[in-house]
Amino acid sequence: MTLTSIPRLEIGVGQVISGTSPCLYRSMICFILQGWKEVAIHDNLLRYGTSQYLISALDLPLSGQIHDAEDGSPYVAVSLVLDPALLADVAATMAAARDSETLNSGIAINPLTPPLRDTLLRLLALLDTPGDIPALAPMAERELLYRLLQGPQGRLLRHIAQPEGALGRIRRAVEWIRDHHNARLRIEALCAASGMSRASLHRHFVALTGLSPIQYQKQLRLQEARQLLLAGDHSASDVAYAVGYESASQFSREYLRQFGAPPVRDVRILRQSIGRLA
Repeated sequence: MTLTSIPRLEIGVGQVISGTSPCLYRSMICFILQGWKEVAIHDNLLRYGTSQYLISALDLPLSGQIHDAEDGSPYVAVSLVLDPALLADVAATMAAARDSETLNSGIAINPLTPPLRDTLLRLLALLDTPGDIPALAPMAERELLYRLLQGPQGRLLRHIAQPEGALGRIRRAVEWIRDHHNARLRIEALCAASGMSRASLHRHFVALTGLSPIQYQKQLRLQEARQLLLAGDHSASDVAYAVGYESASQFSREYLRQFGAPPVRDVRILRQSIGRLA
């Protein structure tokens, strides 16, 4: 992933590897320029490519696999991290819509329309003229969000812009877990942070993320542990305690279950894969 000079816009390039790999989807829109990708959520396998776009309404730890284009060209994707305040501002300029409170998932895939594609390409073209970005990128982003709000996932985007709705409350719960991922999960504190009852929190959390709060925290811990191990500065046991595990053996078991190999071997395989791509 490479940060661009356009705020919150990233470009990701990769080549296919065998098997799925856990990844953290932020609250974002993702457009694939080459290749395609599979993402698992709620025991469902979602596939999207160059003719579609994905919206993630909140930070989601998922499992996915990228695929090269048919001609062997590497996978290339563009992601724009969503700004709820900007979404709300754009939505306020449009005709009012009545949306139900219930959402069945925090992730959605839809067809990429020609007007949406043209707007995206104009935004990306600004990377060739960096001096135009401060003046023109905000306008292009607003147009992109406007067209998305007009589309089939406008309802999901409007929920992102509403901090006091169910999605906004679960987003606060997710933020609390991320800020305290290496501490014991306290449901009472999570309820207080989200402003929801225990039953409501659990119901909406599972519906939107596909995970219970405890499972979500475990996914975050394991993904951070993998990053720390890749950095090469810590032993597996040190990393286990750093991310909140009280037992190094439990950490190793859950790491194996999540990534398919014990910590040391998994990191060695990853480094070999990175070396081949370099």
